[in-house]
Amino acid sequence: MSKSPYEVLGVTKGASHDEIRKSYRSLARKFHPDVNPGDRVAEDRFKEIAAAYEVLSDAELIRVVRVASE
Repeated sequence: MSKSPYEVLGVTKGASHDEIRKSYRSLARKFHPDVNPGDRVAEDRFKEIAAAYEVLSDAELIRVVRVASE
């Protein structure tokens, strides 16, 4: 991932779990392969969004990402 998970989801580094989840759900709905059949760009974006959310939904990984980005 070339962008930080925060950039991928469009939230600030201090975003709450609820803000992160809300952004993830909105973007996942927009780029979901079922909504965009045959669109490889949307599918790749969906995978990027899912990976970013996976990192930011884990409290320990959030700490590591924040330290690494400083």
